[in-house]
Amino acid sequence: MSHLSRMIEAMKAADMEAVIVTSEINQRYLTGFAYTDGYVVVTPKKSWLITDFRYTEAAEAAVDPAEFEVIAPGKMLPKIAELLRDAGVKSVALEEATLSIRDSERIEKALGEAGIVYFRPEASALIDGLRLYKDEQEIALMQQAQDIADAAFTHILSYINPDRTEIDVALELEFFMRSHGAECVSFETIAASGKASSMPHAVPRPVKLERGFFTMDFGARVDGYCSDMTRTVVLGKADEEMRRLYNTVLEAQLASLAAAKEGVGCKALDTIARDIIDNAGYKGAFGHSLGHGVGMYIHESPRLSQVAPEDSVLKRGHVVTFEPGIYLPGQYGCRIEDMVAITPDGQVHNFTHSAKELIELDV
Repeated sequence: MSHLSRMIEAMKAADMEAVIVTSEINQRYLTGFAYTDGYVVVTPKKSWLITDFRYTEAAEAAVDPAEFEVIAPGKMLPKIAELLRDAGVKSVALEEATLSIRDSERIEKALGEAGIVYFRPEASALIDGLRLYKDEQEIALMQQAQDIADAAFTHILSYINPDRTEIDVALELEFFMRSHGAECVSFETIAASGKASSMPHAVPRPVKLERGFFTMDFGARVDGYCSDMTRTVVLGKADEEMRRLYNTVLEAQLASLAAAKEGVGCKALDTIARDIIDNAGYKGAFGHSLGHGVGMYIHESPRLSQVAPEDSVLKRGHVVTFEPGIYLPGQYGCRIEDMVAITPDGQVHNFTHSAKELIELDV
């Protein structure tokens, strides 16, 4: 079933007459076409991709004509008002999570002139609920993205030397991923060495790599879908305490991964990893959640977290990260991250294939 078909079913169940999709991510999710100027309008009987002249040829080649009619009117909102009026629509759902107040007012004014006076702020929740469950094609695209990231990690191990800076490494990871099939990176690459590794979201610095832990968090995007991985290596030799810390993070990750399956609680998975870290003497040093959903956004639902609702469990189609860490301010930190799916047939699939044993680089 196509994404549009699933959305129309959900609209019927929610008694929605029409939805105007304004966020670029959700437009791409529904149509398969990436563009930055226009609207997607969905009704149970007919749907339109509305854009301008710059995109019409590419849009017509990309979308399924059985699902969307591509229109490039001079003025988009009056055209949308006309289409919905002719379809007999009286109420429209808008994307409450991403639409600005100004744009919402513009849409409501234009459609109000066509007799549409009721606007429902529920479209984001409806589409996000659909995007939560990845199908086989989406999982395959995410595997392609992760394969590129895994290859980038293998490459970067031979690239690192004492003359490189953190920015050098981050840029090399990004260049490798782009030159090996990624349309772009999933997020701003993290490359943090030495004392900076104690900061989970450290920004790469224009300084030569510091000896000690070196954390790299990065991902590729393929056809709109993200991958996300983290590996921490040691530049030089790890002392006994560094090994103990690293192995504690690894134990926490492996234990939580081993417990992952359909129906297991998201909070419970976080607790498994957190208890191992706390009981090893690092209580309070694992300050973020165990993981998060991934898809067309790098952070989606569900969350593997202590604040996850008790009824939040892994379900078929969920894709989540497992990324415990230990961070000692002023000293160093370590994080290990894999990305995992509960596939549509209920299997647990780990996208990430890079080694996780402690790697020491002679630099």
